[in-house]
Amino acid sequence: MKKKEILEKLAENMESWQKVENASVVSTSRILEKTTNPVVRTIMEIIQRDSQTHYHVQGLILESLKKRSISLSPEDMESIWGLIEHHLEIEKKTIKLAEKSLEALKGSKMVVQEYLLQYLLEDEEKHTHLLEALEKVKSGMYPYG
Repeated sequence: MKKKEILEKLAENMESWQKVENASVVSTSRILEKTTNPVVRTIMEIIQRDSQTHYHVQGLILESLKKRSISLSPEDMESIWGLIEHHLEIEKKTIKLAEKSLEALKGSKMVVQEYLLQYLLEDEEKHTHLLEALEKVKSGMYPYG
């Protein structure tokens, strides 16, 4: 496939995916309307916010394909990198706290709390992976790479 075809297919996929994310928001809203259970409500709210975030990221990808290119310059990274490194350390602390909390629950049969803590751990790990991947992007940039 030629680059133009690839870009068109990617844009088409992002637009389709955004429709699916919108359907997810509608679906979670329906569930939220029908339940007062705090566990179910919390999970549906998490999924709903994630779908909204995904829609936003897909929109950024679409914008980069259709309207204007997006870039990340060494100057962008230089001015904030110390803050990002600090934030990465915060994320690592949250992972340790989640792991300690899960360890404390071992054998307790507190399945709902364990379920929610496992979610928190995975989300904090995701944040760490995002920041570490951003560090890899930075390390591949001139003058860093």
